[in-house]
Amino acid sequence: MSSQVSIIMATYNRAHFIVETLQSIQNQTFSDFECLIIDDGGTDNTQDVIAPILAHDHRFTYHKRPSQYHKGLPGCRNFGIDLAKGKYLIFFDDDDIVHPQNLECCVAELNQPEVAFCRYQRAAFEGDFDYQFDYSKTYTKFAVYSKDVEKMLTYKLPFNSCAVMWRKSCFEQNRFVETLMFAEEWELYSRILASGVQGVSINKTLFFGRKHYNSNTGEFSRRNEMRIVSKKDAVLLIVENLNKKNMLTPTLMRFFVQMALGYKKYNLFSEILSKLDLSFGRQMYWRILYTFLPFRLSLIRLRKKLTS
Repeated sequence: MSSQVSIIMATYNRAHFIVETLQSIQNQTFSDFECLIIDDGGTDNTQDVIAPILAHDHRFTYHKRPSQYHKGLPGCRNFGIDLAKGKYLIFFDDDDIVHPQNLECCVAELNQPEVAFCRYQRAAFEGDFDYQFDYSKTYTKFAVYSKDVEKMLTYKLPFNSCAVMWRKSCFEQNRFVETLMFAEEWELYSRILASGVQGVSINKTLFFGRKHYNSNTGEFSRRNEMRIVSKKDAVLLIVENLNKKNMLTPTLMRFFVQMALGYKKYNLFSEILSKLDLSFGRQMYWRILYTFLPFRLSLIRLRKKLTS
């Protein structure tokens, strides 16, 4: 029989973390789920350390990523989507801790027919996790609409990859871009939101991300070339998609133009303009803004410093 929720967990050489993560999933107050563990070709003893869980809890299954899916997180997740039997999908990482009420709270919201996704709060931790959970079922919430894609992309309403449960139907026409090695969920989730779905955001922390040196985010912060190029490529895909849908607002365009300042080495600004069918006048407007933006930002920082 199909489970109501499909949890998709990509893993790669995380034998030292994954058991604690799987145990936090076993402790869910909502039990009607399957957990698909997708190994990306790891070389450690992950399969051995999770063997007892696989043997005694048949909701958990282990799969190796087939060669037709690209190596990396997006390919593993796409494989998981294709395997999933559940009505709802959620992506968990192999080194984090899941709140016991995560699935219960999300499914309760998704049982409303107009809700296509449930976003929730995520917290970060380092070292040993403090298992003192807030079990309150009282929280505030608000609706999220397609127009909120601007807030999502500018991080005013961040959509962390592991902090949203989706209806599986959201992925009928959408998949992760498998060539992206960073910001792949930022690109995909913006595409889904821009398609016109409606969801809900609840103000309850239901996921705890482990901060450590070897995470993708950590590598991006250290200016890993592969992660930086992937973020640049994600920006171009987003710009192209929003432009086709007439959703590339002046605010978003300014946001991406400012972001391009940090990607001069990769000619991001020029590539953004190449994706748009702009008049000569509009092109000149954005070129002038891009040229003088560093001076303007410097003046803003100076003004803040003087008035603080």
